[in-house]
Amino acid sequence: MSELTQAVARLIVDAQPDDNAREQARRGVLDFFAVALPLVNGTLPDTTLLALRKIWPGQDAQSRALRLGYSGHALDFDDFHPDFRGHVGTVILPALLALSAADDITEGSRFLDAFVLGVEMAGRLGLAVGNGHYVQGFHNTGTLGALAAAAACARLINASAAQTANILAIAASQAAGLRVQFGADIKPLHAGLAARAAVTAVQLTQHGVEAKTDGALAGFLAAYSPATADPAKLTAGWGAPWRIITPGLEFKPWPTCSGTHGAALAALDLRAQWLAAGFSVEQLFAEVEQIAVAFPPGGDVAAFIRAPANGVEARFSLEYVIAECLLEKDLPLGSFGPGAVKTRTAGLAARIIRIPDNSAPPDALNPSARFHRLTLTTRSGAQFTAHATRQQLLAQGVDLTEKLRRCLPQVDDATREHWLALTRLENTQALPALQALLLV
Repeated sequence: MSELTQAVARLIVDAQPDDNAREQARRGVLDFFAVALPLVNGTLPDTTLLALRKIWPGQDAQSRALRLGYSGHALDFDDFHPDFRGHVGTVILPALLALSAADDITEGSRFLDAFVLGVEMAGRLGLAVGNGHYVQGFHNTGTLGALAAAAACARLINASAAQTANILAIAASQAAGLRVQFGADIKPLHAGLAARAAVTAVQLTQHGVEAKTDGALAGFLAAYSPATADPAKLTAGWGAPWRIITPGLEFKPWPTCSGTHGAALAALDLRAQWLAAGFSVEQLFAEVEQIAVAFPPGGDVAAFIRAPANGVEARFSLEYVIAECLLEKDLPLGSFGPGAVKTRTAGLAARIIRIPDNSAPPDALNPSARFHRLTLTTRSGAQFTAHATRQQLLAQGVDLTEKLRRCLPQVDDATREHWLALTRLENTQALPALQALLLV
């Protein structure tokens, strides 16, 4: 067993999350519940989920983890972790829910601690692989997510350090996911496959299947990020602070790629300026010559689709998101489903051009410094400019209770309050109740 794999395994086994970390974990559970349940219960019909239920129809832990992982990521409305550069909740929580149901685990505190450890592993892995992994074309949610969920699951079942190392080694051999699938059904399936990989790693270990743990994590880092890997960052400062607290989970205000959200915020400012100047929304079509969007070089690597063919692709389109905000003052769930894009929105989006700001440092060096600057030029030559930074967006925060209402608007207040209480996992009835709602 390598010193790195052993060290990480020991940290997973021995670390003790504090109350603040557990409280942040509760927020993560609530956010995941809000975005996953509409698909699971059929409020938002999803043909891919129907297909998954036919292909993996079982109530075994692996099938349940896969289906729920997909469901939590299908709307692209789930959490984001900046160190991980991916979506942690939709990989870790499905694996934990499926495994806790299979092993009859009901203690909420045990579940929350496992989630905290999974997020810690996710954040540390993201730091250890560096930006090269994502830039190479990997989807961190699928690749790093398998290991993060495996760490969480190992903690959940109280695995020994040796067992934990074995679980991590098996998960590392299953890690997969490519960014080229952004805008396709396979992108959210990456989350489900990663959650299933974690459960598989645990169950293989429980049944005595041995992996080669020597060099497992070092080999993973070397293979998946040869140019920027820094193995020391995987263990340095573990839990000080907890990655679930700093930088913490980021909860999405809109159901689109997080790489579009700064542009959305700037577009809302631009819209307000336009209306304050006496123009109407409809006059955008008659008066606008061009809208330029500037950002650090490489700042559009995730939001790369310029002319989306459907609402799912539109989640990854700067142009479409900007146009939708200008026209609708919002990014509603209904605009980003599998149906065709809106003709009006697509028409305005066609007037938007991308102009990377080469005077700014490359986005890969510091994604947290990302900005979007919009310059609207009218046919008469007048200009309107709006600027928004990632930090401004994060400072606004997200009301998760309101997000639950937005995702499930037909639910009455009493039911919603009951669900809010369940996601806090404060008694031994809560976790089985969540399992019953989500593991369908």
